[in-house]
Amino acid sequence: MPELPEAETIKRVIEPQIQGLMIKNVIVNRPEVIAYPHAGEFCKQLVGQTISGMARRGKFLLILLDSGDRVIIHLRMTGCLLLTPADYPEEKHTHLVFRLSNEKELRFSDIRRFGRFWLLQNGEADACSGLDRLGLEPSDPAFSAEYLINHFGKRKKAIKACLLEQSVIAGIGNIYSDEILFAARIYPACPAHSLTGKEWERLAGTISERLSYFTEKNKITPEEYLEAKGQDYRNTPFLQVYGHEGEPCPSCGTVLCRMVIGGRSSIFCPRCQQADKSDGGQHFEYF
Repeated sequence: MPELPEAETIKRVIEPQIQGLMIKNVIVNRPEVIAYPHAGEFCKQLVGQTISGMARRGKFLLILLDSGDRVIIHLRMTGCLLLTPADYPEEKHTHLVFRLSNEKELRFSDIRRFGRFWLLQNGEADACSGLDRLGLEPSDPAFSAEYLINHFGKRKKAIKACLLEQSVIAGIGNIYSDEILFAARIYPACPAHSLTGKEWERLAGTISERLSYFTEKNKITPEEYLEAKGQDYRNTPFLQVYGHEGEPCPSCGTVLCRMVIGGRSSIFCPRCQQADKSDGGQHFEYF
């Protein structure tokens, strides 16, 4: 699933290419990807509108229109946005196509068909996408150790699971929660209420730093993004622990381990992220 760095990369690649263009036509091959309104109304309202820009909020992307209307997009597990020439071979599982005034097409493909689009008119309250329920962006000036303590400081829940709560922190998923906790030297299953003040300070700073770092490492040109078909631009070479179970820790050489917390896999170093706190009575699976 694209997390904050990937969503920001997509925005930075696509926005300059579609800004100021008019939507000439909308083709819906899979109506179920249009969550609101129904597909016919979605197409009718968009045709003839001009794109003023894009925005990102957490893992969501937004296409902003001159009218004040906005298209909200969540790519979910396998969704992909690709801007192509009209004659570019269409990817399999292409469910939605925006034909633009420069004879290019903004295409949405999704193998698993979990991605969703919402179209909200100017001034219309968002009661459907969940965007309004997101917590702070890690880059928000109000994001701090104090903010984390206020939301998680009394929780018995594992800190790994806390970082995935979009209603508190927008944009962190399974990949970057592992990377953040490793960089902050915090055991993933550690109950949130057991963290010290210094650990909260370290965690807050690491969240902002790691997401900024991976966003910069994701930099890619529009040509490279198209050549990779919007897929192979991610941070794999720079990930220190995620996807490296059984390999040596890049810091100390100890074999990286995997555990399951709340149904989600977590890779960690048992030496750098020592389990020296009470687990609060919670149970985890280790592999």
